[in-house]
Amino acid sequence: MRVPSNQVPASTAVDATRTTLVGLANAVGLDGLAAANQLPGLLAVVDQHAAAVRDSLHGDQRPLTAAALAGYAEGVRAAADEHGWQPPTDPIDWSEADWVLVRLLAVCALTAALDTPAPQPPPL
Repeated sequence: MRVPSNQVPASTAVDATRTTLVGLANAVGLDGLAAANQLPGLLAVVDQHAAAVRDSLHGDQRPLTAAALAGYAEGVRAAADEHGWQPPTDPIDWSEADWVLVRLLAVCALTAALDTPAPQPPPL
């Protein structure tokens, strides 16, 4: 039985979001973002995927949230699973990463950016 989202206790939703994003960071984000800093081609592809994720979530019209990014990542994984994708069991070769891994890495990059304050103009 599904509970309407407006009846789910806030702590449950926050915990679910946190669990999803921490799991994603541990699975792909930490190593993938480090690899992207070393592989300019990967960084460019991650940036393109991040722009597509932002567009999908209407990030140009409203701020991205951790909950939206967690839901997006869960949707990507569910769709990939339906098409037979299996998460890697061995360390990921980021120079050969597939679309799903790069898309999930883009979600990690966007999540990391949520914690970064926006640049402020210099004082007058």
